[in-house]
Amino acid sequence: MAESQLTQSIRKANDAGRKALIPYLPAGFGGKEKFWEYVRELDAAGADVIEIGVPFSDPVADGPTVERVSQECLACGITLHWIIDGLREHRKELNASIVLMGYISPFFHYGFEQLAKDAAEVGVNGFIVPDLPYEEAGEFLEALKGSGISLVPLIGLNTSLERMELYTKDFGGFCYVVSVMGVTGERAAISASITTKLAQARKTFNFPVALGFGISHPEQLEEFASELDAVVFGSALITHLEEGGTPAEFMSRWTTR
Repeated sequence: MAESQLTQSIRKANDAGRKALIPYLPAGFGGKEKFWEYVRELDAAGADVIEIGVPFSDPVADGPTVERVSQECLACGITLHWIIDGLREHRKELNASIVLMGYISPFFHYGFEQLAKDAAEVGVNGFIVPDLPYEEAGEFLEALKGSGISLVPLIGLNTSLERMELYTKDFGGFCYVVSVMGVTGERAAISASITTKLAQARKTFNFPVALGFGISHPEQLEEFASELDAVVFGSALITHLEEGGTPAEFMSRWTTR
């Protein structure tokens, strides 16, 4: 089976001797026009994959920063249809792969088959769905068949080897390892126990391993960098932008090392 576009984007960064960089922003953050400016700037500053968050009223994995901003985006009228329409206009400007990260309800209400068709047309390369367990993913996976779009597995500190092996069958793109038992948000340090889980994931999956939740600066990853192919950051980026910083300044933390 040919490697997915998501996998290729991460492997390309690794072949260049670095970790792939995966910034996350809720759709509509900063305003409808400003959001796409941020996306373009992240792309130009070295993002390999860009995660676009689909705002939802009842999140289960969002920490306080992402939840607050997502609620603001909802209040401004951001919908999944708005995201698809925006990608139809702006995707050609971007080099990075694109992932939509959101909860299953908006995807279900859009219609899985229609979403797979529309997402493929506008250049979406993957989906991450925190509240979609393996046992309930069949209908979405079936809709994505033949689209070239990957459903990315989320792996927690408490995910068993047996369960990880289930995800190798139909999921792909990259393995998203969650660094904490909890929600998103900046943290001063990452538990050393993550090293074991990353090693298990690397052994189990034949596609790249990324770490996310609580990542804000490269120094946090020094102890287990050898087990990583990519890093995801969201809350720290949002805070940086809200404080008046630019995407390029934030990305330089990672690209100048």
